[in-house]
Amino acid sequence: MAAHLAAVATEKAQPLQVQERQTPKPGPKELLVEVKSVALNPLDYKTRDLGFAIGGYPAVFGSDIGGVVIQVGPEVSDIFKPGTRVAAFAPSYFVKGAPDYGAFQQISVIPAANASPIPDNITFNEAATLPMAVATVWSGWETIGISRDTSYTPSDRQGILVWGASSSVGSMTVQIARLLGFTVYATASAKHHEYIKSLGASRLFDYKTPGVEDVIIRAAKEDSLTIQYAYDAVGALLPCHNILKALKGDGIAHLASAPPLKPGDPTEEGIQTKFVAASTDEKERAEQFSFWFNVWLKEKLENGTIVPCPKIQLVDGGLHGINKGLDILTAGVSCTKLVLEI
Repeated sequence: MAAHLAAVATEKAQPLQVQERQTPKPGPKELLVEVKSVALNPLDYKTRDLGFAIGGYPAVFGSDIGGVVIQVGPEVSDIFKPGTRVAAFAPSYFVKGAPDYGAFQQISVIPAANASPIPDNITFNEAATLPMAVATVWSGWETIGISRDTSYTPSDRQGILVWGASSSVGSMTVQIARLLGFTVYATASAKHHEYIKSLGASRLFDYKTPGVEDVIIRAAKEDSLTIQYAYDAVGALLPCHNILKALKGDGIAHLASAPPLKPGDPTEEGIQTKFVAASTDEKERAEQFSFWFNVWLKEKLENGTIVPCPKIQLVDGGLHGINKGLDILTAGVSCTKLVLEI
């Protein structure tokens, strides 16, 4: 049998070990992808260090891939063929670290629903920045009831608040909210304001500014905006609640939280706060991912209305460099996506 190398978790709270694995074959609705680049996410160091979402060891995890299809299952759509360049969401989280499905290896099995062909102008490094961010943002929209065909115009005066817009998820939230027609208010450190504006935010606010909530509320009133939706990318429920309470008008406001909600988190009457989560039903989740990746992202990359974000920082060492990258990510990065070439 053919074999390939993988960065394997052998036990909890231990460095990943580069080991040889037998190369599997894809199932009927799956792709076998040669991994060219991977991007790192906060979920990854929590998985390594805490055993989060791991069903047993050895495990291979990681989610974000830029790569090339090398084999397709017999029931896969003809948008994928051997040689198709893709951005792919490895489903490690959903299969509890089952080794065939993790990103951190030279060859990975990917559900065809979780992949998007990429045009020639998108590099593998750029492709790797997309999957987790796109899936997390769209999970949030669908969780709080923003429909796929939402299409506001400026005259509708529909605002949305994105708290933590310089994060990977936050910067993608800005882009997608703009495409849905929202007037985007976003928070980020001042040094990132111009970049976030280039992605589609109408107004930027430094979250460290004293009284920033009142500043945002005044600005929205000056712009005659109603803000009934917000996306908290970093864990700032209380300021989001305060702003929504002041600007939501009549009815219920909706807040999507990328960090998981915890007992004792603040709540606010008239505001529904929900954790961003794809469906727990496997069939329904496959439909969600198929739309997000096979349809929506494919189209938006082709027409250039979605661009990879945030800025890439390359970590050297390939599979052997993943532990170093996870340590950097644990210490914290800003407006940066860590990427490794495999």
